[in-house]
Amino acid sequence: MASDFRLFMTQLLKRPHQVVALAPSSEGLAREMAARVDPAAGPVIELGAGTGKITQAILDRGLPPEHLHSIEMNPVFCDRLQVAFPGLNVHHMSAGDLGDLPLENAQAVISGLPLLSMPVALQRSILTGTVAKLRPGQDYVQFTYGPKPPVTPVVREELGLSWEVSRKIWWNMPPARVYRFRQAEAATRAAE
Repeated sequence: MASDFRLFMTQLLKRPHQVVALAPSSEGLAREMAARVDPAAGPVIELGAGTGKITQAILDRGLPPEHLHSIEMNPVFCDRLQVAFPGLNVHHMSAGDLGDLPLENAQAVISGLPLLSMPVALQRSILTGTVAKLRPGQDYVQFTYGPKPPVTPVVREELGLSWEVSRKIWWNMPPARVYRFRQAEAATRAAE
């Protein structure tokens, strides 16, 4: 929607410390990030919901809005999400405080955050909270524009994360890839 783009750009200019993405995610990127959401498998947590492009892709998978918990720290985006998606759980908070969210056993955490631009301490806080909220063996989904995994090596090692990566999504601006991280130990336990 043109109005989503306008809202995104306005917030980028007014709150550059809260909106650091280069542009809203494309529909193709959003679909890839939501591709494994199972409407019957329980709650999903979305980090950095922004204007709701990824939110829409998650709901398009058939997940009831009351099973989606969208975390966003920009109050204007929070208001937009609540109007656009009735029944959605919108949490006005930092993703760094994810561990405080009163929710457990999520089937996925799907992140629209610019993780690589964040300090290691904040990445660690986000990923530690993510691991605490996910069911064993479930995915933390994160996109990146760069050629390397978007979680810093020290945090990947501390949490024992393995990953798989999607094909490049050329129609996103800039082109991006989607990584699906999970704890290697949890993945082994889930397979047993």
